[in-house]
Amino acid sequence: MQNKLYQDMNFDEERALYGSNGVHVLNCHVAGPADGESFLKESRNIHVEKSDFHLRYPFWHNTHLKIEDSEMAKTCRAAIWYSEDISVTGTKMHGVKALRECKDITIHDCDINSPEFGWFVKHLNVRDCRIEGEYLLMRSRAIRFQNVEMKGKYSFQYIKNSEFEDCNFDTKDAFWHAKNIVVRNSVIKGEYLAWYSENITFDNCTIIGTQPLCYCKGLVLKNCKMIDADLTFEKSIVADATILTRVDSIKNPKSGFIHVPEVGEIIRTDPDSKAEILVGSDKKSEINK
Repeated sequence: MQNKLYQDMNFDEERALYGSNGVHVLNCHVAGPADGESFLKESRNIHVEKSDFHLRYPFWHNTHLKIEDSEMAKTCRAAIWYSEDISVTGTKMHGVKALRECKDITIHDCDINSPEFGWFVKHLNVRDCRIEGEYLLMRSRAIRFQNVEMKGKYSFQYIKNSEFEDCNFDTKDAFWHAKNIVVRNSVIKGEYLAWYSENITFDNCTIIGTQPLCYCKGLVLKNCKMIDADLTFEKSIVADATILTRVDSIKNPKSGFIHVPEVGEIIRTDPDSKAEILVGSDKKSEINK
């Protein structure tokens, strides 16, 4: 079936293309005084190209949605909800809550500035993107990030079964309560990293900031660097941690093995703190202080 073409048009009415099946929207504008919502609600087999959206809720309950070289402006609130089989490429996603409760999504080469982006999504692949927003990907599943630069507080909380590679994150309270996570070849800057997480692995990463990796279970660090990291590993069950740089202080790790070339202070004030901390190139065990 050939898609019906809508080209060089302006839409501002309520539900302008509601319930469509098989349309190509090319170089169109969704804006105007009628201030209508839900441009393509309940639609499928949609191709949007070189168009801009300024009104609310354009892509709800869509199936097979492809968006290329377009813009969702700040006024385009809650743009993509309850949809599946989605591809977004070369697009600005700048409205609040731009993606929620969707599945099978690919986002490539996009600029995302959206508070509360990506809540409750499943099977999301993000590549070569820049993201800014608070509460990113809350309670989402099966996430894959590659070469993503992200800035914003409270990211990746309660996510599960996800992988991140070649990323740069400037964040706070990231990965809290996260479960079954792998982060590779990435930089994570911010306070209170990954508290209460379970089965999280950092492989060849740089971790920057105070009080990281506390109250964790099944924590693994492989050849990681830690900068300005004090009061680390408190109450954590560390499967194994190999750190390549000096750590400012380690406080009451519960169990496991921590390998570190140098540590400013080891704090043992909890009788249940039984993790073995191996200091120096000779891997001699620490002397409790």
